[in-house]
Amino acid sequence: MSSQLLAMALAPLLGLFILGIGNGFLATLITLRLDAAGASAPTIGWVSSAYFIGLAIGAMLNDRLLLRIGHIRAYAGFASLVAVTVLLAGLWLNPYWWFGLRLIGGWATVGVYLVIESWLLTAADPRVRGRLLAMYMIALYGAGVVGQLLLGAAEGAGIQAPFMIVGLLASLSVLPMAVIPRVSPLIEHAEPLPPLRLIRLTPTGVMGCFGSGVAVAAVYSLLPLYLQRSGLAVERIGLMMAVVVLGGMLLQYPIGRWSDRHDRQLVLILIGLACLALSLGVISLATQPLGLAGLLFLLGGGIFALYPVAVSHAADRAPAGALVRMSQGLLLINALGSVVSPPLITAVIAGTGDAGLFAALAGVGAFLALFFTWRRSRRPAPVPMAPFTPNPPQTVVGAELNVTEALVQGAIEHEHIEDLSGLVPDVPVAEPDAVSVAEPEADASEAHDAATATRPRVSHADSE
Repeated sequence: MSSQLLAMALAPLLGLFILGIGNGFLATLITLRLDAAGASAPTIGWVSSAYFIGLAIGAMLNDRLLLRIGHIRAYAGFASLVAVTVLLAGLWLNPYWWFGLRLIGGWATVGVYLVIESWLLTAADPRVRGRLLAMYMIALYGAGVVGQLLLGAAEGAGIQAPFMIVGLLASLSVLPMAVIPRVSPLIEHAEPLPPLRLIRLTPTGVMGCFGSGVAVAAVYSLLPLYLQRSGLAVERIGLMMAVVVLGGMLLQYPIGRWSDRHDRQLVLILIGLACLALSLGVISLATQPLGLAGLLFLLGGGIFALYPVAVSHAADRAPAGALVRMSQGLLLINALGSVVSPPLITAVIAGTGDAGLFAALAGVGAFLALFFTWRRSRRPAPVPMAPFTPNPPQTVVGAELNVTEALVQGAIEHEHIEDLSGLVPDVPVAEPDAVSVAEPEADASEAHDAATATRPRVSHADSE
């Protein structure tokens, strides 16, 4: 990676890291404060869901705003709005007030991610996207771990101090973007594949991404509630949450590489069964701190790996021209799972007790394992066509970062094995006489151009 590219990517990644530290423990803080104030589990679930509703709305609409005002001004506006909503939340503890603030905060947060990811997407050609995505993941998950570890110290500084710290970090995250040269990256308006097309193309991928949204949202929003009601101090809760995020960060790539060498549907089945077993194990080892930490580490690894493996499975069958739109559509399916998760699972907790969180996660794991097994019996999984790429949930524009040259070339090769024109008729399919499986020297950059040709390119200028 050239020094010029690194310099261009450093500012947005540094901004992401600074903002992510505060955002990493904010969801935990909101849950703990509501529970301490006597709010019911369903109330906590709805307030948690508001954030994911904002994320989903922003994922569909924020790219239009970015096209109008440019990257730098959009980042400053979104980050400032995140800071304002957090500071206002520290003034009044009211569930209805916090519901509205979390909804706006989610909308603004995904706007920040949109700026960063579209900036990285346009910073270089597809040959270095894998390295950019790795840097993005390190910044995203590393900030989450650091943020959870800081929760105890921030909580000990006073009632309003944690909200002030998150607001300060959101404001500081603007500085790296404000001091870089004023350039105008090109972005493209997102046009995800419709849900019905996605279901026809990859039922396993759709269900895996939806289940991942349900599980990840439950962990971020409701695991702190379970830990606090189990008697853990705030700093210990932050440590346990950091363990979960660290497990998701460290185990995602090994599990993904394992899926490269095996049937991805079988790997998804095993992930579902592992989530079932680990969730039941947490219920039985809740009073043993070391055992609980170990199980949460493994559970985080399984839950966070579910989404990228499901997307990789879907990509094994997608036409090259549909890869970008498919990835964007699956991201919205994942967001939908995150929206419905907290209200549904808090209803289970209200009816069965605090252990209902892990009973619900066990149920999700069991359902996914059964669904993946059924789909595998109906249609065997395709042979993996490209190496696994770690794939954190992103914005619909940034999802194109995951569409590497190797993935596009593998999709083109698969098109000559199986006719996919009937599944996604509105995207180009490679002609057999244009690209041959026996020609490894084929120009993959031209293939990537074909993969994104269905989406109109739009340019803009930052005029600060």
